[in-house]
Amino acid sequence: DAICELGRFGQKTGAGYYKYNLPDRTPIPDPEVEKIIEETSKKLGITRRAISDQEILERALYPMVNEGAKILEEGMAQRALDIDVIWVNGYGWPVYRGGPMWWADNVVGLKTIHDALLKYRDASGDPFWEPAPLLKKLVQEGKKFSTV
Repeated sequence: DAICELGRFGQKTGAGYYKYNLPDRTPIPDPEVEKIIEETSKKLGITRRAISDQEILERALYPMVNEGAKILEEGMAQRALDIDVIWVNGYGWPVYRGGPMWWADNVVGLKTIHDALLKYRDASGDPFWEPAPLLKKLVQEGKKFSTV
């Protein structure tokens, strides 16, 4: 919020997280923003650390898969494939990755996702990371979303 309160809304204002040089709008890291982030982190008691690409992927995509499991369990979708079709055709999920549920079944593995969700739940104490009951069940039974 502190960055936006300074009127820094990105390229349209010439500054956001980065400064943008004209005419090509090359993004340049801004020490002023770094200072704001450091001060805010300190104020909130957040220890800054390097975050790996893998952790970013897990924190962004594993909750999507978990939410898909909840949708299946609630009967809002009949099959995992239905969720994948929506993501591929409606939200631009890369076709070659098959949708989040197929990706979870065939690329990552449900146990890997389940265990990572538990790790983030335990680290944060946030119930957001609690694996969906269906995901837990499938992992326990060694099954995939495609079997539901």
